[in-house]
Amino acid sequence: MASIVWALLLCLVQLHSLVASSAHPDGNLTHHSSTPLCRPDQANALLKLKQSFMFHSNSESEDSLLDSIPTLPAWQAGTDCCIWEGVGCSNSTGHVTSLNLGGFGLYINGIDPALFNLTSLRLLDLSANNFGSRWYEIPSVGFERLALLTHLNLSGSGISGQVPVGISKLTNLVSLDLSNGNIYTDDDPGSYAWSGTPNSLWEHNFPTLVANLSNLRELYLDRVYLSPSTAEDCFKALANSVPHLRVLSLEHCWLQGHIGRSLSRLHFLVVINLSNNPDITPGPFPEFVMNFLNLRVLQLSGINLEGQFPHGIFRSENLRVVDLSLNPNLLGHMPNFSNATSLETLRIEWTNFSYVKSSYFSDFTALTELGLDGKIISRYFLSSFGMLESLRRLVLARLDLPRESESFFSWFQGIRNLRSLQFYDCDLSLTIPSSTGNLKNLISLVISESNLTTQTLSAVANIRSLRFLDIEGWGCSLGPLPSAIGNMTSLERLSILGCQLSGPIPQEVGAIKKLTSLTLPDIGLSGRIPSSMANLTLLTELWLGGNSLREIPASLFTLPALECLDLSSNQLSGPIHEFEGVSSHLKVIYLGGNELTGQIPRSLMILPNLTILHIEGNNLMGSVDLGSSLWRLENLTYLYLSHNNLTVMEGKGSNSSSTYPSRLVGLGLASCNMTKIPNLLMRLKNMDDLDLSSNKISGDIPNWIWNNDLSRLNLSNNMFTGMEHNSSHVIPRNRVLYFFDLSSNKLQGQIPMPCLSAVFLDYSNNMFSSFLPNFTLYLSSTRYLKLSNNNISAHLPHSICHSRVEILDLSFNNFSGPVPPCLMEKRYLRVLNLRENQFKGMLPTNISSGCSVETIDLHGNKIEGQIPRALHNCTNLEVLDLGRNQIADTFPSWLGRLLNLHVLILRSNQFHGSIDYLEDEKSGEQFSSLQIVDLASNNFSAVHPQWFENLKSMKKYNNTGQIIDHPNPTQGFYQDSVSISYKGFFVTFDRILTTLTAIDISDNALEGIIPVSIGNLVSLHVLNMSHNAFSGEIPPQLGSITALESLDLSSNMLSGEIPQELTNLTFLSTLNLSNNQLDGSIPQSRQFGTFQNSSFDGNVGLCGPPLSKQCGSMDAQSKTNLKSSSHSVDVVLFLFVGVGFGVGFAAAIIVKLDWIKKWFHI
Repeated sequence: MASIVWALLLCLVQLHSLVASSAHPDGNLTHHSSTPLCRPDQANALLKLKQSFMFHSNSESEDSLLDSIPTLPAWQAGTDCCIWEGVGCSNSTGHVTSLNLGGFGLYINGIDPALFNLTSLRLLDLSANNFGSRWYEIPSVGFERLALLTHLNLSGSGISGQVPVGISKLTNLVSLDLSNGNIYTDDDPGSYAWSGTPNSLWEHNFPTLVANLSNLRELYLDRVYLSPSTAEDCFKALANSVPHLRVLSLEHCWLQGHIGRSLSRLHFLVVINLSNNPDITPGPFPEFVMNFLNLRVLQLSGINLEGQFPHGIFRSENLRVVDLSLNPNLLGHMPNFSNATSLETLRIEWTNFSYVKSSYFSDFTALTELGLDGKIISRYFLSSFGMLESLRRLVLARLDLPRESESFFSWFQGIRNLRSLQFYDCDLSLTIPSSTGNLKNLISLVISESNLTTQTLSAVANIRSLRFLDIEGWGCSLGPLPSAIGNMTSLERLSILGCQLSGPIPQEVGAIKKLTSLTLPDIGLSGRIPSSMANLTLLTELWLGGNSLREIPASLFTLPALECLDLSSNQLSGPIHEFEGVSSHLKVIYLGGNELTGQIPRSLMILPNLTILHIEGNNLMGSVDLGSSLWRLENLTYLYLSHNNLTVMEGKGSNSSSTYPSRLVGLGLASCNMTKIPNLLMRLKNMDDLDLSSNKISGDIPNWIWNNDLSRLNLSNNMFTGMEHNSSHVIPRNRVLYFFDLSSNKLQGQIPMPCLSAVFLDYSNNMFSSFLPNFTLYLSSTRYLKLSNNNISAHLPHSICHSRVEILDLSFNNFSGPVPPCLMEKRYLRVLNLRENQFKGMLPTNISSGCSVETIDLHGNKIEGQIPRALHNCTNLEVLDLGRNQIADTFPSWLGRLLNLHVLILRSNQFHGSIDYLEDEKSGEQFSSLQIVDLASNNFSAVHPQWFENLKSMKKYNNTGQIIDHPNPTQGFYQDSVSISYKGFFVTFDRILTTLTAIDISDNALEGIIPVSIGNLVSLHVLNMSHNAFSGEIPPQLGSITALESLDLSSNMLSGEIPQELTNLTFLSTLNLSNNQLDGSIPQSRQFGTFQNSSFDGNVGLCGPPLSKQCGSMDAQSKTNLKSSSHSVDVVLFLFVGVGFGVGFAAAIIVKLDWIKKWFHI
């Protein structure tokens, strides 16, 4: 959002403050005489309200909101409330008419109902505060009592939920602001900050909200979720109900549909902001806004404008801001302005405008902010702007700097007062001239998603005036952090994200003594953290997580201003030593995901302002007494000790009411050797996230645990057996439980359901036998539902389709009946796992064209009929497992068009005919991503050689080891599993890596010779063609499948000798050629020396080890010749493996285990 808009808004806020302290909305001055005006009931309401203000801070950082500073000290009983800060009264009645606490940084434990007793309020401003350490649901009732309100501002206050219906009844409202409240900061124009805490509000019926607000002149709803109301619905409602509206700001409101013509009726508008609504239907620029005479601010960034920009002229002579950026299909010439001298902001980056020289381009004298697209930049275009002496902020996108370097730098050097410069998706792969260091007023530089070189950082280091440097990329490599960075002595913030550096942090960083924020996470840094960082006495934030750094310098904990320290996911090892003189300002410490040992140092337990301590995923040991030590940190809000070697105990101090972290919101005690839930958790009323998983807790889940408004509860991997006193099996809840995991316990009977739907539900690996008859009523918000590995015997009701479940896993139960056809009609379903149940009948055929399903697993049911052709609509399908059913069909060659298909399992059905491919010219690539194919135990009679040629993913080596998975809505990923015949055993892989490749066409009636095209599948690991009627010789081309680990050609009619080329398969650990008609000597080199008799049994013509049958002289001569031809290779091999078994066998097993590690991520 343009800085000018927020500057105007800040002026309005300051004006409100002035009004609140000196006058009332009714025109009466605030009383300043000695006679108290404040009515006792008004004072009592304010004092009760004050009790909900927990603490307060003067700092802008989010974490510093937790400072223990007295709140509103002037608000004292027995004093005149009309002179309290932020309070204004009517001079005639003593009623409180204005309450302006905007920007006070208050930490509020929800809106106290006492607020609604102040029924004379005309102005209420609670913006830029924090209504709790998590999003607080705004009261649904109460606002309707404030009927006299003219100004209501709740922006940036961390509230969530439905916009209260009472607000729609405030008929006197002139200004309503429920937005997020993000503003550009004056000293850092290159970025913006949140003013307060982001809101999360929604309003599903926008017309109802504004129907009675006819007096409204200013409406700010930025980031309020307005769907399903369309853009046209909103503008029509405003035009009908609020025709005199002057400010309309609906940025990022998830608007959909066309803009329509109703907006043209709001011709009094001064500010129009519809930016960042990418779901608006593509359409032309709304030309009618060019006729709005009062228009000052027009922000239409990122709303899918397309087509030709109109040739008309903006008629408003007071136009200050025009932002058309992020509309790449908006064509035409530059906008025409009747009076460009008033224009302060022009943003046209990421558009497709062209430049035509014109006279009106010569008077942009007031321009302070300019955004340009590289496609329009040329020498003539830049020169038409003139010197732009007022320009403070320049944004450039898609600039090809090598192509326009001469004209750009010539123009660029003339912008002497530039303070902020931003590059987005630009080609900066050239040496930036050292003359850029002459930009002595440049304080902020942002480079994002651009082409950079290893010289970029050295060039940037020449700009000595910089105070803020932000570099963000995707995979760019910048080399080591240059020592010249130490010359940037004015730098206050250094942030590098998404790029890769190398080497250590240079010692010279310690020379940047004004540095307050250093952010270098996940960028490949290594070595030790330099001791010179002890010089950074102003540093408040240090984010170095996700690197390969070693050791924790003691000096970091003693930096006097440090508030946030993140060293998580590095290579820190050894104990955390005790530190003296630890900074009392430390509030946030992240040390998780390292290899730290020893005990938690006492130094960390005496930090008075500590709010977040995250040390999970280490090797820390010892006992933690929750009744003392950490439990005495009264400001603690998040404590994560999970997955160490700690033993957490309740302790003796648990009965003390004065020493416990009453503000604790998140508590992670997973894998902490606990045998019961600590009773002291009952006293924590603000808990939001509780993880007690992977302990040894038994018995019933206590009722008191539901008294908290938890949004995340993980009790998995324990020994719970039931729910305490809950015969209804409905869990009482006051708010939505986003994450609820009861998996891997000993729970039985009926599945308990939260009365308010949860987003993530996992009940797997228990002994549940049934669910509530109407259980689908509790799934309205559920996106992830996992009931696998229970004992549920039931039909799956059709009402499941009324939910919006994206990931549905009911595998390994006793569900029966048909698969509800409506499931496949739902566009949001991504994973359907009904494996190993008793489902029967036909597969649903009504599969919609917008099918989003990625995994279908119906293995081990009683499905009949054919595979529905409509499945071709599921273009995102990755895994299709229909194995072990009763499907009677021909090979579904049409599935080859699903280019994302990785796994196809049709084993143990009644498929017949040829394994073929589509021969029509329009078919293009077929089965190009397939990596696991299991067609075993059917009645296929032939396989076309060309079919193997289509398997492109197997024709190239793949060592990435990516997992086929699906992001779930709340945490981590849902991982697919697969069961295949592997080395003679039926093995289940709980994770499918892209490096695991297998073809199993065994146990069919396949005839003819083995296609030589299989030899091109160089990344294939498992090949099983056994129990068929293949004839002819074994193709020597199979020796080219160098990754092959398991080869089974047994029980066919193969003849001839075993090809010597098979000895090239050095990873081969399982070979079965038994029960064929092979003859000749068995090759002896490499892996063949490790195979047993069983690999060759049933071939009467074979001879030589390991068989007891000796070869004749002719065979021996043949063997000698073959061995001679590969003598040099065998010598090299024997140098490593010695003789026979022993070391050689061990070497083969080690190699094999390396591959297994890749598959299982061991």
